[in-house]
Amino acid sequence: MGRNHEDAAAIQITENLAIVQTVDLITPILNDPYRFGAVAAVNSVSDIYAMGANPLSALNIVCFPIKALSVHVLTEMLRGGADAMQEAGCVIAGGHTIEDNVPKYGLSVTGTAEPGQLLYKHGAKPGDILFLTKPLGIGVITTAIDLGLATDDLEEKAYNVMRHLNRSAADALHQTAVHACTDVSGYGLLGHLYEMLTASKVSAAISLEHVPVIEEAWNLAKAGTVPSGSHNNSRYIADKAHWHDDIPPEAKTILTDAQTSGGLLISVPREAAEQFEKILNKQGCLANARIGEIIPQTKAAIRVEKSLALLS
Repeated sequence: MGRNHEDAAAIQITENLAIVQTVDLITPILNDPYRFGAVAAVNSVSDIYAMGANPLSALNIVCFPIKALSVHVLTEMLRGGADAMQEAGCVIAGGHTIEDNVPKYGLSVTGTAEPGQLLYKHGAKPGDILFLTKPLGIGVITTAIDLGLATDDLEEKAYNVMRHLNRSAADALHQTAVHACTDVSGYGLLGHLYEMLTASKVSAAISLEHVPVIEEAWNLAKAGTVPSGSHNNSRYIADKAHWHDDIPPEAKTILTDAQTSGGLLISVPREAAEQFEKILNKQGCLANARIGEIIPQTKAAIRVEKSLALLS
C-alpha cells in the first residue's frame, strides 16, 4: 500500500488491518545519554504517527564503542528509549547491538491501522491549509550544543521539543478530514514539503511569519551555526523554491534546517481547518500553526512569502 517514498511501509493484512513498519537510527545530538536515547526513540516512532497508525512493538538497534565508553552509557541510552516507548504504549520486544566506533541508536517500529485510516504524503489539494505541530530550529541548536555554544536552558528547550511525542498531533488526524501528512526530519521543512507537493502534483505558498521557530535559533542561524545536512538541504531546494525579496538569509536557513524528531506537516481541507485547529489545541501540541496553503502546480514548487493574510 502507498507510494511516493512514504514515511513507512504499509502492508494490508486483512480487510480491516494493515501493519506499518519503519526504522530510524541517529548519532548523539545531546550530551546526556538518557536524553539521547529518549529522543532517538521518539524520532523513530514519528513515521508511524505520520502514517496515521498506532505503534505496537519495536526492536532496538544499537551501535556502540564498548571499548571506549562504559556500559553505563549504553544502559542509560536504552533506558531513555524504553521510557519514551512506554509513554507511546509501544513494547520494545528485543533488538540487536553491534560494536562500532561511534554510538548510534534507533528502533525498528511496527504499528497497526485500519487500511482506510492510513495517511500518505500524496493527496494534498489546492486550497488546503498546511499545519505544522512543532517549532523549527533543532538542527542549528544541536550544532550549537555540539560546539559548546548553547546554554543549559537552550539545551533543555531543544530536548523538550524533540522528546515530545507526535502522538498528540496524530490523535487529531482522524477526528476531521486530512488530505496528506508527513513528519519533518532530516530534509527540513521545505524538503519534506517538497516531497508532499511532488507526490500530490501541487505547489505551496508558505507564510514566514506564521512558521513557528525556537527563538534562539534565529541568532544561531545568523552566526552560521548550521549543520552540514542543512547546507545540503538548502542546495537541494534552491531551484525548487521562490523566495520573496524581503526574506533574510537566516530564514532560508531555518526553513531548510535538518530536524531531529520534528513535528507533523499536515494538509487539511480549508473548510475543515478551523475545526482541526481547535482539535490540535485540545491535544496539547507544541505548535498549532497554519504555515501556508496548497496552490495549483506552478514552475516553482514552493513560494515563500513574508506573510499570507489568508492564514490570519
